Amino acid sequence: MAASERKVRGNLAHILPPHGVSKLARAWLHEDVPGFDVAGMLVGDKEGHAALLCKTPGVLAGAPFVSAVFSELCCSVEWFYKDGDEPLRHLGADPCHVAVVSGPVRNILLGERAALNCIARASGIATEARRACQAAQGWHGRVLGTRKTTPGFRLVEKYALAVGGAGTHRHNLSDTVMLKDNHIWAIGSISEAVKEARDTAGYHTKIEVECRTHEEAKEARNAGADIIMLDNIPPPALHNLAQKLKAEFPNLIIEASGGITQDNLSSYQGPNVDAISLGCLTQGYPIVDFSMKILREWQPMEKESKDKAIPACIIDSPKVAPHVRRDYAF
Repeated sequence: MAASERKVRGNLAHILPPHGVSKLARAWLHEDVPGFDVAGMLVGDKEGHAALLCKTPGVLAGAPFVSAVFSELCCSVEWFYKDGDEPLRHLGADPCHVAVVSGPVRNILLGERAALNCIARASGIATEARRACQAAQGWHGRVLGTRKTTPGFRLVEKYALAVGGAGTHRHNLSDTVMLKDNHIWAIGSISEAVKEARDTAGYHTKIEVECRTHEEAKEARNAGADIIMLDNIPPPALHNLAQKLKAEFPNLIIEASGGITQDNLSSYQGPNVDAISLGCLTQGYPIVDFSMKILREWQPMEKESKDKAIPACIIDSPKVAPHVRRDYAF
């Protein structure tokens, strides 16, 4: 199955540890509001509702984290789209109503920025990941992210990669032993490094070795490496080397990495390359723009109407059915 055609059967949100998501939400709120909230005092604790609006095209990601932020504040979130959807795909350029947050207005506003920061960045990564996977359509291999993530934000970024359809690669140094050039130089040889790693990690853990030549890759495989990362090798030389290695070691997994971007991704795809990792998916990605607006009125739709209606709202647009229209307090 091609990289862009892979489907996930279950709910991806279920891969997230609830305690980890809650811990992040609490940390974000504590960072943003470590002391008094004077503006919140002026609003008070009256009950209200706010629309979460998507303002630019992209893949929605980060809903579990947004819900966790507001759950910490005794608010609830009703989602009209799920992670992986593209709210503005068929709705033009007007903002799209993707969720409603309900609870004390003071608490809604207290969690607003943490929630928006998270969903904007997560959706940006998911959008870039889907774009990369679509560029790999028809290729047998897998597009991957890397460990080049934002400190403290890795769980969100790895989740967003999965929402966009990309592989998450290893999550941390404890996942998959990866021996890079600095490890090899410090230890002395590829063979010695792989042997020591295997003796310590055991046979249930995969070992990946960064290589730049046929000799290095052959030594790594003969020493017991499971995956060879061909790093910073131009496409013509990469494919030539990958072909030689697959002829010698048919079951060897070959990953291409280093200097790969959305623009040159297709040139790294080949019959002997099994994975391509891109650091740009979690570094320097554009965000998807979201905002929140307090609603003057909110009349929840009946379940039957929700199921039949397009779960979206375009501000002041006659194209939207009356029962999904909302009034915004701009």
